[in-house]
Amino acid sequence: MSPIPRRSLFKAAAVAGAAAQFSWALGARDAGAAPRAAAGGAGPVTLDWLEDGGLGAAPGTTVGVPWPMGTHREDQTFAVTDADGEDVPVQTWPLAYWPDGSLKWTAHAVASGTGKLTLRAGTPAAPHRKVTVDDSGGTIDVSTGVITAKLGRNGSTLIRSVTRGSTEIARNGRLVLIRQPEIEDEDQGSVRTERFDGAVDAVTVEQDGPVRAVVRIDGKHRKGNRGWLPFSLRLYFYAGSDSFRMVHTVTYDGTQEPGRASGDFIRGLGVRFTVPMRDAAYDRHIRLGGEGTGLLREAVQGITGLRRDPGAAVQAAQYEGRKLPDPAGWDQRVTTRLAYIPHWGDYTLSQLSADGFTVRKRTKKGHGWIAAGGGRRASGFGYVGGASGGLSFGLRDFWEKFPAQLDIRDAHTDAATVTLWLWSPEAQPMDLRFYHDGMGQDTYAEQLEGLNITYEDYEPEFGTPYGIARTSELLFWANESTPAAETLARQAEAVRVPPQLAAPPRQLIGAGVFGPGLYAEPDRSTPAKAKIEDHLDFLFTYYKDQVEMRRWYGFWDYGDIMHTYDTARHVWRYDIGGYAWDNSELSPDLWLWYAYLRSGRSDIFRFAEAMTRHTGEVDVYHLGKWAGLGTRHGVQHFADSAKQQRIANTTYRRFYYFLTADERVGDLMHANVDSDETFLVLDPQRKVRTDPYTPDPHALSIGFGTDWSGLVSAWLTEWERKGPKWEKARARVLSTMETIAAQPNGFVQGSGLYDLDTGRFAVADKPAVSVSHLSAVFGLNELCAELIHLVDMPAFRDAYLDYCRYFNATKAEQAARYGSHFGTLLLFQGHSRLDAYAAVQTGDAALAERAWAKFYRSDGYTESAPWKTEKLTGPAALVGGGEAAWVSTNDTALYGLAAIENLALLGDRMPT
Repeated sequence: MSPIPRRSLFKAAAVAGAAAQFSWALGARDAGAAPRAAAGGAGPVTLDWLEDGGLGAAPGTTVGVPWPMGTHREDQTFAVTDADGEDVPVQTWPLAYWPDGSLKWTAHAVASGTGKLTLRAGTPAAPHRKVTVDDSGGTIDVSTGVITAKLGRNGSTLIRSVTRGSTEIARNGRLVLIRQPEIEDEDQGSVRTERFDGAVDAVTVEQDGPVRAVVRIDGKHRKGNRGWLPFSLRLYFYAGSDSFRMVHTVTYDGTQEPGRASGDFIRGLGVRFTVPMRDAAYDRHIRLGGEGTGLLREAVQGITGLRRDPGAAVQAAQYEGRKLPDPAGWDQRVTTRLAYIPHWGDYTLSQLSADGFTVRKRTKKGHGWIAAGGGRRASGFGYVGGASGGLSFGLRDFWEKFPAQLDIRDAHTDAATVTLWLWSPEAQPMDLRFYHDGMGQDTYAEQLEGLNITYEDYEPEFGTPYGIARTSELLFWANESTPAAETLARQAEAVRVPPQLAAPPRQLIGAGVFGPGLYAEPDRSTPAKAKIEDHLDFLFTYYKDQVEMRRWYGFWDYGDIMHTYDTARHVWRYDIGGYAWDNSELSPDLWLWYAYLRSGRSDIFRFAEAMTRHTGEVDVYHLGKWAGLGTRHGVQHFADSAKQQRIANTTYRRFYYFLTADERVGDLMHANVDSDETFLVLDPQRKVRTDPYTPDPHALSIGFGTDWSGLVSAWLTEWERKGPKWEKARARVLSTMETIAAQPNGFVQGSGLYDLDTGRFAVADKPAVSVSHLSAVFGLNELCAELIHLVDMPAFRDAYLDYCRYFNATKAEQAARYGSHFGTLLLFQGHSRLDAYAAVQTGDAALAERAWAKFYRSDGYTESAPWKTEKLTGPAALVGGGEAAWVSTNDTALYGLAAIENLALLGDRMPT
């Protein structure tokens, strides 16, 4: 892969570092920006695990590491050693490049290693047992050196078999979908269902070792002539591992219409394997994960608790999952009566809410179930097999993304069946119909009236789930025998919290990624700084606690947070139009990711990870006429008629992708490269335009704020990744930067007419002033900081810094500069980070002072806010907990980003 060609537009690497970018020129005083961690370089990087325990029972892990511009050529190799100085085999590939062709981000996959790992330039060690891929035959065979998986190229069997040595552990891996064609809202009628099976359309080997192999399988669920609910699976295999990981995505493309009982209602959605059962019934074992590392530990034919005792050693062996001695050596009063001890072939663990699971079992189909226990939150883990081998399996976020279920069937026969239900068939059907009948809002005028009372932007037929997606993660182990309880507990932990390596904050900061200078490690060296850090900690903790207290869980909901609080009802406004689910409004995703980048905190990472999985899949359309657009905040994640770039914004996905190399998120970002075409389909300003407008491919009205920031983030990412369309993407980045800068009023012009063919904005004939308080709060500042760092385009830099300088200026100052003021604005606290950025870029001490003035004394959160919760109990609330009625997610996102960026940029300029 050749380096990106250098052009005269680009700065030399020697002068492009963050330190050079952020210097002051304030007369005699040489005042640097806020102290930052030492810049990363070519030296070793210490990689640590987000949580204790290291790799544990997981098959492997992959981490993204950034490098300062000019540090490593694209052909650089890397080596890893563990805490004992031993070589750790590693597989490396580039994730992104700097404009000079040097490596910006690299991905590193490992399948072993203890404690902290050290990454350095060097020759990688080869794994003792390599992962290999053979795609020369009728199946694609992947071997880790311990297990071999045969993957189907077509048909409904995705994984033909999984073997360990000569023993087949599992076979017939397939996807199952249960469709219910009608929902009965009352207690009358009968329920019919039909089953669809996942059918393979395409298989792609994306990586083939030596440490990591990745195979992608795409298809649809089919029955007869109908195919629907497209799926995309990735299977991950690591060298020397006895397990593999599955990342499973479905995209909803069915029909559900409000007011109609018929439609495509999902009753069950699952992944199913057949597990050969070779051992005697008393040597066959069932394990189901309960709370934490708790386990239900049973045998298909139990010999404990009987009226006659086979012997303590025999009972202990069965409980521990070991092969029992020959029954001839037992107490013969048991041996001669084995035929009268039931065989329990079927087990179900069902988690229908975030607060309760039940376990039941039966001997076989046609016979009654008996209760076998239950609890609050199951781990989503299970095992079926015996002394000669068995399959462990697990579904991540099992209770968080309820309703979920684990089924084991026919374990008393020669072939048991395991189903991991992503949507439990025992739950109500998946009902995605729009939640109201429109209430007479048939015209734009009526819809705007509705917006003025519930804050919901309604439009008929716009509240559709067609095209939204959801991704789930699963793990499978091919065990040579029933694992010991401690091993099973480690497997369950790997399901719940997959081990993740991470580069330290100093490496991220020193590399200058995600906007050089915009974040620095937490600093409590002064009372003022400490107080802001306390506030940031309070806000994160409050939202983490609110997820639990308010039960923001469920298959489609987990990962999102609510928008605004209802102080009268002591609840978030879950049922009030645009005040309900947040859907990335004003960038809480960015707040969380920058909070992680500067701190390295695992709890923040996991919160941001869940949000990224949600907002990138559920809040965005991936199929249909609105593919590439996201949905504004609302009661349902797809309900609002505002389908916009600002929600599909690639900016929110970049962090997780570059930190983990997650291919699914990479897909989402690449899919947005041509999102400029969505402006042909839907005009985001259609309800408020006063002049006639028809979308024209050569003159599309696109705003320079929320619209362009969403587009340019996708283009920039494709360019950095050298994706399939990187040259087009690079041209779009540069041409739109150039033509925004060329507008009579730059960013203040507000919008321009964009040509899809040339990727350029037409330069307006006369100046205009069109500024929105929303323009810069969906990642524009963070993106422009990156672009100004990457591209030497003084006119663009000046245009953006002018926007930063004048948003928080007085109306008189705005009018003096542009001929008229910006009108009535708000969100000044959030925009103080624009003041801070411009202050450092220009060396303007007055701007630095204004940044802190707007941060402390404008809107948003002030120092006089309570900064604490009040205890909330019944009967005031459904569930007791802490309440901070003064908190809103808009203010939280803006305060969080302003605090982080202002501290990094102007931490040494805080007012006394």
